[in-house]
Amino acid sequence: MNKFYEIAEFGQQLMVLKDMEQSIELISTEAKKLVSADRCSIFIVDEEEKILWTKLSDGIGRIVVSLSSGIVGETYLKEKPQVVNRPYDDSRFLATIDKKSGYTTKNIITVPIFNSQRKVMGIIQLLNKSRFDFDDKDLETLTFFANYVSGSLELAMLKLK
Repeated sequence: MNKFYEIAEFGQQLMVLKDMEQSIELISTEAKKLVSADRCSIFIVDEEEKILWTKLSDGIGRIVVSLSSGIVGETYLKEKPQVVNRPYDDSRFLATIDKKSGYTTKNIITVPIFNSQRKVMGIIQLLNKSRFDFDDKDLETLTFFANYVSGSLELAMLKLK
């Protein structure tokens, strides 16, 4: 099945959800499926506190980092996706999170989620593609996906405030 068709079908499921927790869980599950990743974290931007924090992060509690920390921070600052297939060789990688969780990150892809004002409101981060490394096709798929879910996520976040 075509990935873009799969995303459109997913959108029908997402539209009926009213709760942010359920929406984020569904977004995470679908993102992992689309690129065959092991884990997904969805970071929310808090410009007031100058942090990125996870509403959902597989296998680990809430993660909180500054807006300029790590690969997700770089994604936020540059407003561009990042693909890092050798994270332990990358100075931006926050290895302390792996150390705390006991998880080993083999590769990472991050994609910004823009709100209706074209400001980054969140970041989807996927870890450990099951076979091979993350590539341009994964980037294209996740960028499309992030654009697709942005409206639902923005509405869910407005309900939080």
